[in-house]
Amino acid sequence: MTRNAIATKSAPPAIGPYSQAIASDGLLFVSGQIGLDPEKGKLVAGGIAEQTQQVFRNLAAILAAAGTGFERVVKTTVYLIDIADFRQVNEIYGTFFPAPPPARSAIAVRELPLGAEIEIEVIAQIG
Repeated sequence: MTRNAIATKSAPPAIGPYSQAIASDGLLFVSGQIGLDPEKGKLVAGGIAEQTQQVFRNLAAILAAAGTGFERVVKTTVYLIDIADFRQVNEIYGTFFPAPPPARSAIAVRELPLGAEIEIEVIAQIG
């Protein structure tokens, strides 16, 4: 089994003892991304729409660093602090994935790191 850390300065650094992503045997496991601006180290201003857009910019940077992209994502998990945001997130989410979209779980949670409103993790094919 291979296991290699993937890191890029174009996405926020980990805020704990974890990697931005791990590549293993043809798959990329991307840690949950929140709406952190990688240059400022703070959540982007605005609300759920702005944070969701930033999450996808962060994911795109990590996927690119591993030589893959949204078209190779096979599974996502979306964490929301307010399930009422589900529809608005879906509108943005749908613009990033070609058909057929990846498998997905959406989970309402009580809190997310740094007061984020959304967190998304992905699994993608690489190689």
